[in-house]
Amino acid sequence: MRSTLIEVEGEQVGHSLYSMDWLRDRVKWHLDNSGVTAAVLLAIDENSLIVGHTIVRKEIEENGEVSGLISTTYVLPEFRRHGIAEKLLFSGENWMKQNKLDIAATWTSSSNNKLIKLYEKHSYCQVAKGLHSTTGTLMVKLLRNL
Repeated sequence: MRSTLIEVEGEQVGHSLYSMDWLRDRVKWHLDNSGVTAAVLLAIDENSLIVGHTIVRKEIEENGEVSGLISTTYVLPEFRRHGIAEKLLFSGENWMKQNKLDIAATWTSSSNNKLIKLYEKHSYCQVAKGLHSTTGTLMVKLLRNL
């Protein structure tokens, strides 16, 4: 998760936004919390090295709308351009379908062009924009019906 923050927000903000303890606790929250339906999906190479991950969860908005949220996705730079992010996206969507979620969404920085293009390639549309409450980064919400 920190690597994603550094890549999108820059070195200084990426390191200072959340402590490592908070990030570890956040992953644990997704893995072992009876209050959330979530999963951490890993991409592993032939040598058992984790080369990418995505975190997905059931999200309930304030207005009661329920969707599947792709909380984060990251692939090690040296393993990019091999379809791993796309496979993680499909795996996340399959997890959502198994959990009876008909909408898939993610929020990302408006400058995260590679991720936006990947999602748009797979029928996601930008449906909302907003400023990140801590960094002031312009964020976009990408969504598609499953």
